[in-house]
Amino acid sequence: MSDYQLIVIGAGPGGYTAALEAARLGLHTAVVERREVGGTCLNRGCIPTKTLLHASQVYRDAVDGSPAGVHAGDITFNLGEMFAYKRAVSEKLRGGIHALLKGAKVDLLEGAARIDAPGRVTVAGPEGDTVYTADRILAATGSVPVRPPIPGLDLPGVMTSDELLEGSDSLYESLVIMGGGVIGVEFATFYANLGCRVTLIEGMDRLLPTMDRELGQNLGQILKKQGVEVLTSAMVRRVEQTPEGLTVHVDQKGKEKAVSGEKVLCAIGRRPCWDGLFAPELVPETRGRSLLVDEDFRTSIPGVYAIGDVSAVIQLAHVAAAQGIACVNRMCGRQAATDLNVVPSCIYSSPEIAVVGLTEAEAKEQGINAVSGKCTMFGNARTVIEDPGRCFMKLVADRDTGRLIGAQLMCQHASDIISQLSAALVNGLTVGQLLSVMRPHPSFEEAMTEALERLAEKL
Repeated sequence: MSDYQLIVIGAGPGGYTAALEAARLGLHTAVVERREVGGTCLNRGCIPTKTLLHASQVYRDAVDGSPAGVHAGDITFNLGEMFAYKRAVSEKLRGGIHALLKGAKVDLLEGAARIDAPGRVTVAGPEGDTVYTADRILAATGSVPVRPPIPGLDLPGVMTSDELLEGSDSLYESLVIMGGGVIGVEFATFYANLGCRVTLIEGMDRLLPTMDRELGQNLGQILKKQGVEVLTSAMVRRVEQTPEGLTVHVDQKGKEKAVSGEKVLCAIGRRPCWDGLFAPELVPETRGRSLLVDEDFRTSIPGVYAIGDVSAVIQLAHVAAAQGIACVNRMCGRQAATDLNVVPSCIYSSPEIAVVGLTEAEAKEQGINAVSGKCTMFGNARTVIEDPGRCFMKLVADRDTGRLIGAQLMCQHASDIISQLSAALVNGLTVGQLLSVMRPHPSFEEAMTEALERLAEKL
């Protein structure tokens, strides 16, 4: 008889959620974690960055409050206290996860796990190696920041997001950020809010290059108004230490350009992390750097499953959590309720960005007769009140069926609004059905009605 029916390796959003679901379904379960529970999201990613963004926005709102009649005087901030606040939030949420695991009778095994064979895991813990057996093993080991082979990235002061989130007591005078994706944009927003001189470099022709073109272009304009220098179509060639600081050399449209900063953030992406997870004689099949899994999340090694960043194309905490629940349910011969094909994605810039489904261009590339409708929110009362910059909602439908197939939002509270559009995609709702919904006034989401009306005119 095995020690456990399921051993989960990694206690991030995918791992601890899977472990809790397994316990709920009656499986004797353990979860192995070599660092803090909560994984990257809670300790070095989503939650710390959103906490810092909130803190910096509180400061920014106070500084810019005069149009609303708020005059704060000589307002100041303490960066050390902001990072302490960030640590306190993560610690509180970690405590909640520990309580959930304890309440569900999930054993938490501290240490680094290695899968020695199907059904056998060695955990290198504080007191040495311990071997455990399990009917099934689930890898949820996440991802780590990428450091591409660019000369100079090993210089002191060149950091990844993990290192930047460790914090500092004083604000950097200037920061160069390599990468105009989600990570780069959110750190640019945080540091620009506090008055740091930020340069944001992106190799593609716009920020957020994997999203709708208008989102990246509009965000670039807003960040420039906030004082960020935005360089697009700029490929980083090398980083050097110079008297001006760390100097990043880029090729931009055939011309060389150099930008300098006190520190440099490398935010070019993340790669799946399964280094040392398997014994040398166990060689799993891969897809690129990711572990290859089938529709039931099984790897090529019998009895070993994988979810989340280590195997997924889309590296998001809520994707990992949904996959964890689905994987455990399929192990038990059940089906999970969540549709894994509809994935919302959010960026906590100012204003926020949230997307789900297809853009109009993506739909047409797939041969879908797609049309879009947009509301630019100049007349939306809540947007006029808060004045976050140019905001819009764009909705995409299949002209042949009238069904909504995508949404791109750039407005305040977009991350809270997107779920109703995700629900529409999951349930195959049409533009007409969505127009039958009464939306409250004044609210940001009432702009959705206008976008739907523009869309209905094209069907």
